[in-house]
Amino acid sequence: MRDIIYWILCAFLTVAIAIVSLRYVTNFWLLSFVYSFQVHLGVVFVAASLVVLTIKRQIYGFILLLASLFLVVHGVIMLGEFSQDDRAMKKPLFRLMSFNIAIDNWKNSTEITDMVIASNADVVNLLEAKPLTFHLQQLFKAYPYHIGCDAGKDTCDTLVLSKRPFVSRQVASMGSLRKNRLVIASVDFGGETINLVSAHLTKPYFDDFQMAELEDLGKALGSIDGPLVLSGDFNSSAIAPSIQAFLREQQLKTITPEPATWPIGAGALGIAIDHIFARAPLHLTSLKRLNDNLGSNHSGLVADFVLDKDGETSPAK
Repeated sequence: MRDIIYWILCAFLTVAIAIVSLRYVTNFWLLSFVYSFQVHLGVVFVAASLVVLTIKRQIYGFILLLASLFLVVHGVIMLGEFSQDDRAMKKPLFRLMSFNIAIDNWKNSTEITDMVIASNADVVNLLEAKPLTFHLQQLFKAYPYHIGCDAGKDTCDTLVLSKRPFVSRQVASMGSLRKNRLVIASVDFGGETINLVSAHLTKPYFDDFQMAELEDLGKALGSIDGPLVLSGDFNSSAIAPSIQAFLREQQLKTITPEPATWPIGAGALGIAIDHIFARAPLHLTSLKRLNDNLGSNHSGLVADFVLDKDGETSPAK
C-alpha cells in the first residue's frame, strides 16, 4: 500500500513540475499565468516532495525535490534580473501613483478620490476609472491636467492626472481586444522632460492577445527617446517569459522585490502583476504598495524617481 501511495504522489508531482517547467521550452499562452507563480508553485512542490520522501525514501523522490528546489531558486533569480543599480539617495524629481481601482468599485469611489488627492503624487495613473465619474471635477481641481474620461463614464477607463501641463499626449490601443488602454505623454519637471506611459494589458490566458499587446507596446516605447516610466496593470508577473522578453528588449528596470499587488487576500505573499518600471537615465528611489486597496482587487503602487544629470531628455515622438 505504501508503494502505491508513493508512486501515485510521484506521478501527480511529476506532471505538475513538468507543466511549470514548460516555460523553459515554450511560452504557451494558456500556461503564461501559471509561469507567474513559479516561485509559489515551486515551494508547494518542495513541500510535496518532502511528503513523498517521508512515505518512502527512494531516488526518484530526491530527484523531484531537486527539481522543485531548482524552480524556486531560479524563479527568485529571475525576479531579481530587472533590479536597477543602487542609486545614492537624492531628492526625488517627482512621485507617481498607479492604481487599478476595479471597474465595479463604485461604493469606494469617494474614499479613492480623497486618497488620490492626499497622496502628494505629481502624476496619478488610474485604471478602470469608471467609478470616479462623479468625482472628476474634484480630481481635476487638484490635478488641473488630465488625459482620459472626457466623454462620460462609458469611455472612462484609463485616467492620467498631472499637476503639471503635458508637453505631449496621445491615447492609443494595443492589440485588437480592447481600445484606448495605452496613454503616452510627457511632462516637464523643473526643466527635465519625462516620458510617461500607462498600459493596461489583457489577462495572459485570453488566447494570445497579451502577446500582441506587448508587441504594440514595444513598438510604442521604441519610438521614445530619453527618460521613461512605464506603469500599469500587466496581469502578469515579471517572471512570465513574455514580460521578461519585453523588459529586456526595452531595458526597463524596477526596485526588487516588487510589492505584491494580487491577489488581495494573499497580502505580501501574492505576486506583483501591477508594475512601475523606469528606463535610464530615470531611476526609482522607492516603490511601495498603498496601505489600503479600498475595495479594489489590486493593490496600488507609489514610486519616487530621480534623474541622472547627464541623461538626455526628449519628449515622445
